[in-house]
Amino acid sequence: MMIEVVELTVPKNCNLILGMSHFIKSVEDLYETMVNSVPNSKFGLAFCEASGPCLIRGEGTDSELRKISIDNAKKVAAGHFFVILVRESYPINYLNNIKNVCEVCTIYCATANPVQVLVVETDQGRGVVGVIDGHKSKGIETEDGVIKRKKFLRDIGYKM
Repeated sequence: MMIEVVELTVPKNCNLILGMSHFIKSVEDLYETMVNSVPNSKFGLAFCEASGPCLIRGEGTDSELRKISIDNAKKVAAGHFFVILVRESYPINYLNNIKNVCEVCTIYCATANPVQVLVVETDQGRGVVGVIDGHKSKGIETEDGVIKRKKFLRDIGYKM
C-alpha cells in the first residue's frame, strides 16, 4: 500500500467541489444538477469511472474549467472520484442539489483554498482517504474578526 499526496489546481477566482459517486451516469446527472442549480453556470467537471474501461469522463459549460477538472481527475485517478470547478458562483449554490444526486456517496470538500488529496494505492486500484483543505488554524476569532466576517458575508450578498 502506498499513500500519495496529490496537489490539485484551483484557478484564480474559482471554487472546487470534490466527491465520490458510484455510477457511469454520474457525469450527466452532475452536469444537469449544475445547470439547474445556477442558470448560465460556468463550470467543468470530471468523473473517474471505476470499472469497465475505467475512463475519466468530462462535461461542463466552460472549456477551460472542463480541461482543468479532467487534469485534476487524472492526477487523482481514483475510482468513482469526481471534481467540479466553478467560476462566478460558489459551492453553496450547488451543494444541496449535488448531495441529492442519487449516485453521490460523499462530498470531500468545497473550497477556493489550495487542496491536497490523500490517495491510497493498492494492487487493486486507488482510493481517496481524505483531503487537506487550505491551511492549519492560526488562532481564535477576535471581536474584530467577527465584525470583518459579518461585513464580508454582506459584501458578497449572503447576508442582509
